[in-house]
Amino acid sequence: MGDMTDAIALNLLQLDEYDFQKLIIKWLLEDEQRCHALLAAQQMQLNDWMLAAGFVRNLVWDKLHGLQTPLNDIDLIYFDLSDLSIERDRAIEAELKRIAPTFPWSVKNQARMHLRNEHPQYCSCLDAMSYWPEKQTAVAVSSQFSRLSASGFGSGSESGSVSSTELILHCSFGLSCLFDLSLQQNPKACRSLFKQRVKNKRWLQTYPKLRDNDKW
Repeated sequence: MGDMTDAIALNLLQLDEYDFQKLIIKWLLEDEQRCHALLAAQQMQLNDWMLAAGFVRNLVWDKLHGLQTPLNDIDLIYFDLSDLSIERDRAIEAELKRIAPTFPWSVKNQARMHLRNEHPQYCSCLDAMSYWPEKQTAVAVSSQFSRLSASGFGSGSESGSVSSTELILHCSFGLSCLFDLSLQQNPKACRSLFKQRVKNKRWLQTYPKLRDNDKW
């Protein structure tokens, strides 16, 4: 794997944001589990929905390290001012677990998360992500699959099919920071929270090519 990841790193030097976008979309479409998760999430028909954080971030870091880490959680975020209740999020999680039971779903309406985080009110999911502690985490993807077929969902197989696909990437700080193997604190976040997350998530241990933030 070392030779392959070194070759990828060398080629990345020649890429721009548009190229990064095309590469991530290619990797997502090649990842059967992530495609099935997107298919299930789209069926919820939520406003401004996307699968965020590690769903995209870890895929990129996996590719740059020659790894395939498991989907430990799938963060579905959406923005709906009409119902800010936690119960709504739990009901969506329950439905997702019914149709795609083996995925570790976590659902949060970003229209209320500013209250917990003591931030100004967010106006969208992209705005909410702009407050997340690490720049590399503030990236997400949504899908527009046509002719959905999910007969296999609920059987435990996560089998489904689509006839055509459009993936849309959403990022608050650009995509290049995902590929330069750094961990960058969001200036809007406090340093202690950033450092605690780096420690708790064990990113530097899982992905040893990442730059140690304490040496910046």
